[in-house]
Amino acid sequence: MNDRYLKTGIFLAPFHALAENPLLALDRDMELLIHLDRLNYHEAWIGEHHSGGFEIIACPELFIAAAAERTRHIRLGTGVVSLPYHNPFTVAGRLMQLDYMTRGRAMFGVGPGSLIYDAVKMGLEAKDQRRKLDEALDVIVELMQGGMVTRKTDWFDLREARLQLKSYSQPMMEMAVASSRSPVGALAAGRHGIGMLSIGGTSDEALKAHASNWGIYEESARSNGKSPDRRKWRIVTFAHVAATREQARTDVKFGLDDFKRYFSEVATFPIIPPDITSDPAEYLVASGLACIGTPEDCVRHFERLWQGSQGGFGGVLLLAHNWADWPATKTSYELMARYVHPHFQRNANELRDWSYVDAKSKYGSAGAESQAAVQAAIARHQARRR
Repeated sequence: MNDRYLKTGIFLAPFHALAENPLLALDRDMELLIHLDRLNYHEAWIGEHHSGGFEIIACPELFIAAAAERTRHIRLGTGVVSLPYHNPFTVAGRLMQLDYMTRGRAMFGVGPGSLIYDAVKMGLEAKDQRRKLDEALDVIVELMQGGMVTRKTDWFDLREARLQLKSYSQPMMEMAVASSRSPVGALAAGRHGIGMLSIGGTSDEALKAHASNWGIYEESARSNGKSPDRRKWRIVTFAHVAATREQARTDVKFGLDDFKRYFSEVATFPIIPPDITSDPAEYLVASGLACIGTPEDCVRHFERLWQGSQGGFGGVLLLAHNWADWPATKTSYELMARYVHPHFQRNANELRDWSYVDAKSKYGSAGAESQAAVQAAIARHQARRR
């Protein structure tokens, strides 16, 4: 990928401290999407969670429908719908409707379900979730392409099932599969030639796993007659930036302890391991999981992701975390849009830089000629007045 253009966006679980008013928290999530739309972020992926008390959006489609009425450009994806929780026929119908209601701005992200407490409450066995992801995804892709499906498993029975609408987005609604450390998501995404969302962290070890999974994606795609395209690959990371590193570290003291507690006591993926007793911000930066610093630090962080991908990828998504208070959070996203994104979007200021340097090189001669022309005009005017 020599012509580098990284799409930018967020992955909104969302994470909200238990003491916070949930209505205001959801309102702020919506305001964040409006803010990102104005700043020209490309995408926002909204999660589905039903327990744990911290990630409080249960139906991303509802949130996306409301956000589509309040934004103009940003694309809105389910990040992700946990397919084992739903009948594949009805979930495909809901997303097809959303494709129409958003005029093609909606995207359909899927996964097996990562919050184990949700599965427990529904009587699902963890060992069955990845199998059920594959079974449902095979059906959904066929339905989204206008096909008729008759298929029976131990958890759904479809009989001549076919959607009522053809896809608004052509040739089909954009889809992606969440992929962590296991190859399951990569295999499923490659089989259908759809996108992959790498969500297992961005430490050196995690980047190697992501690159390995992309290799698995390519093999799966080719073996199923699909053409792998790195532009369909998105990597999720953490970042918070401010004018100085010191300010960024101060900002994240607002909510980082609540975030650490949730991932130490409830969420089964320990982003910050329980035995880390030092400054969690220092651990996140040192491990490569996050950038907490200046826009220049964030440029280096994104460059590291690019190099770690071993060939490039299509989009970088920031896992929205609420480590900082609301004003500092908005400032962080704005600083990234102003000073980080241009580096990764075909060097957006390259021609401006050339034009500036070109003008600077001619400053002496052109400036002197301009001054001489002005003085000559003044002299002619004075001569006519004599």
